[in-house]
Amino acid sequence: MRIYTRTGDGGETSLFDGTRVNKDDARIEAYGTLDELNAVVGSLLDHIVLQPQREALLDVQDHLFRIGGMFADPNGPREGQPRVEAPAVAKLEGWIDALESDLPPLRHFVLPGGSPAISACHFARTVCRRAERRAVALDRLVSQSEVALKYLNRLSDAFFTLGRWAANTEGVLEEKWPREGGNRV
Repeated sequence: MRIYTRTGDGGETSLFDGTRVNKDDARIEAYGTLDELNAVVGSLLDHIVLQPQREALLDVQDHLFRIGGMFADPNGPREGQPRVEAPAVAKLEGWIDALESDLPPLRHFVLPGGSPAISACHFARTVCRRAERRAVALDRLVSQSEVALKYLNRLSDAFFTLGRWAANTEGVLEEKWPREGGNRV
């Protein structure tokens, strides 16, 4: 079977139900950004320091595919279609709490970076925020799952906390913002 179909050569693609839409349609933007985020999460799995979080990250990837499927179907999630339910949000909050339990209190903004793993976590956070913006834009056009929107909102918090956890695990001092003694114009 060929991977290419040539059906998208004119700037259109098909939704889950076969409806043809432009590739810059709000639905495509929403689930396309989720696909990008899923690839970024996959890259997090390549960092040795993040291996203790492997199962949580695989759960995140599963949930991103579920949300993408929900967004791709103009008829909403069909019977038996995988979806994201409220317990997934609660589990994500539990993960954040567990990551945070050994961290010093956050009393300032932090600059992204410090190691490849920390930077990757912050990159995941920013792509997640974009995915959430795309999901909200889609929701304004066609009502989407409230749980999916909550999940994406919590997920960006999880990536921020994961970056702090990675910094703590690696013994990297977080750069405070505003920087003390930094060049201020």
